[in-house]
Amino acid sequence: MAYRCHPGVGSSIAGEFLETALTLGTIKKSPAMHPEAEKLLSEYPSIEMVEALITDCNGAARGKWLPVDKLSLLLEEGIKLPKSAVAQDVWGRDVPRIALDNGDIDGWCRVVPGSLAPSLSARGVDQAQVVLTMFTDQGAPLLSDPRQVLAGVVNALSEQGYFARVAIELEFNLFRRPADGQPLRDILPDESLTGGNLYGLGALDAHAELLEALRETFAVQGLPYEGVLKEAAPAQYEVNVAYADDALTYCDQIVRMQRGISAVAARFDAVASFMPKPMENQPGNGMHMHCSLLNEAGLNLFDNGATEGSPLLLQAVGGCIDMMADSQLIFAPSYNAYRRFQPGNHAPTQPNWGYDNRTTALRIPASPSLATRIEHRVAGADSNPYLATAALLAGILLGVGRSSAPPAPITGNAWAEDETGTFLPGNMAAAIQRFSDSENIRKYLSAPFQTAFTEVKKQELMEFERRVTDFELETYLSA
Repeated sequence: MAYRCHPGVGSSIAGEFLETALTLGTIKKSPAMHPEAEKLLSEYPSIEMVEALITDCNGAARGKWLPVDKLSLLLEEGIKLPKSAVAQDVWGRDVPRIALDNGDIDGWCRVVPGSLAPSLSARGVDQAQVVLTMFTDQGAPLLSDPRQVLAGVVNALSEQGYFARVAIELEFNLFRRPADGQPLRDILPDESLTGGNLYGLGALDAHAELLEALRETFAVQGLPYEGVLKEAAPAQYEVNVAYADDALTYCDQIVRMQRGISAVAARFDAVASFMPKPMENQPGNGMHMHCSLLNEAGLNLFDNGATEGSPLLLQAVGGCIDMMADSQLIFAPSYNAYRRFQPGNHAPTQPNWGYDNRTTALRIPASPSLATRIEHRVAGADSNPYLATAALLAGILLGVGRSSAPPAPITGNAWAEDETGTFLPGNMAAAIQRFSDSENIRKYLSAPFQTAFTEVKKQELMEFERRVTDFELETYLSA
């Protein structure tokens, strides 16, 4: 890589009331088309629909589709959705303590300034898309909205004169779409195959049309795409994404890229999967994150002209290590995510670090000193980009704030040489407990988010723990 709705039962009724109010003049109607809408539609007059997108705690895209004649009103006023829309479980179900205890009240979803963009479908550019973020009726950020969680950490860093430069690697699998009634396991590659053709150009040739359509989709939206490569596992690919100095906008772009990958794959009768561990005996899908800190002049504060990096880099590493176990539920948010964390399986099991060492949780890549950075290697591909970035930056903020000193770097195989006896939570239950008890999560990511995410994950865990798997039946039914 280069380093540089929940729609609500009454939503349609509310829309009718709004239309009536506009007609009667009780709400002032904009006398002219919004300038952003006018500019977009002059360039793309075939646009007929607008997708208003907000990302929930699981990274799922939620929101509404609106006719294009609502675009100006959307840009000016936003839309209302239940506050619970950003804190639903992975199946899109309400969590009672979040949705019902307060009557499932609405929040205001405002369009992120500058996020209006055309969107390419199989029919051409006939759609537009905006990114939303949620506020309360009083205008305060809704702190269970992942984008607002990240905004809080970004603001805290900027108050100290620090600005994050970030980059994210997107790994995913491309599987053939199952036929009706076909078991999902049947679409997985044969795990007896030796190797996954890492960096193989022939594997790209096999999906040439799909990958070209993906490039065109990213180009229409102005997304920071820098290429694609074949990854280590069968049917596994990685999209290279350029770095950025605006973490919030960057994560907006990552969410759009993930949505684009899924949509394009579907057009080619394929499934794009960000599942962390779809195959038992093959590497899983990670989401490695890169970060350095800049000052107001844009200088990299991790760079001291030498390989070891600046004292600020070491403090940031120390803070990330201190924050890592508390944040494991963000980096591994699903029941399946913990299948990745096995020694030698390209996913770290302990909070450690090293220089140019891919077996550690934090890696300081070998690079020109101007590009000195932390590579955080824990998150799975199903981690919410806003939350994973927020957890990384919170670790840096913690370390810099208290001048944390990291342990000694690992110089060899971290799975064999880290003898500290300190491990990341190895299952979802342990991660939930660690996250919900964490003072650091409460301080840096907010108490409302901590409560909401804990309740979402408890509900998901209960669902998984009550299910009887085929493997259990095979093992115990006739024993």
